[in-house]
Amino acid sequence: MAVTVTEKFESRPTTIGRSSTIDLRYNVAGTDDDQAAWTALAAAAPVAYNGLVRESVAIEPVGPGLWDGTARYVPAGKVERDPPAVGETAVTFDTSGGSQHITQSITTVGRHGMSGDTAPDLGGAIGVTHDAVEGVDITVPVFNFTVTKVFASGSLPNPGTIFALTGKVNSGAFSVTDSRTGLTISLAAGECLFRGGQFSGQRGDGSAEFSYAFAGSPNRTNITIGSITVPSKKGWEYLWVRYVDTVDDGAKALVKKPRHAYVEKVYEDGDFSGLGIGG
Repeated sequence: MAVTVTEKFESRPTTIGRSSTIDLRYNVAGTDDDQAAWTALAAAAPVAYNGLVRESVAIEPVGPGLWDGTARYVPAGKVERDPPAVGETAVTFDTSGGSQHITQSITTVGRHGMSGDTAPDLGGAIGVTHDAVEGVDITVPVFNFTVTKVFASGSLPNPGTIFALTGKVNSGAFSVTDSRTGLTISLAAGECLFRGGQFSGQRGDGSAEFSYAFAGSPNRTNITIGSITVPSKKGWEYLWVRYVDTVDDGAKALVKKPRHAYVEKVYEDGDFSGLGIGG
């Protein structure tokens, strides 16, 4: 006998507000098997309804071969994700802006002076005074992401390894994939900074959840600073500029201009395979 799913007349009770919900209610008939009844209902109920997304599908027996079924719909941001199972990896990220102090512009789009006065070429230096290059604070994208994994009781990562890798940059390519969504984050050597780990507690079966915090910064090539070209800089290396006093003949002025650029290694490299995630 085929399983049938029919929406009830009293279906679609709706709550509109801070916790909006809609319930679609069904009769499921033709089987005494709870799994078959649930599967049929899940196939029949839409995954989204009236701007909301399906949060749950539930069945309840009411007689031989007959079930009450309910599909509940909530705003997308209200759907709770079940805790990851043993071996699963969950990835979250944000790219909210951060602040960075710079002393060089990407390019100078205009130089202007009073009538009869030529503004000197400063080579892109920002906020040049007689004694210094003051620069400016700008908003830049910051890529922070967290990786959470549940380890089986016999394969927990070594806390000493986690501690030793904190503040290190990936020595090789590093990637991690969310087990459920398939979202993958891949970073080349030098682009990923490990900010530290957190033990979130042991479960009843002896497994344990660890959360790791990372930050990403892209590697760059052929960086132009005035008349200087920096061939390459890894994401977490530090680039700074030395300025010297230079005579600008056109403006007849003594100005500070970029003369030398330095790329400094400020974080040690680390092998992230010891964290037990990604590759």
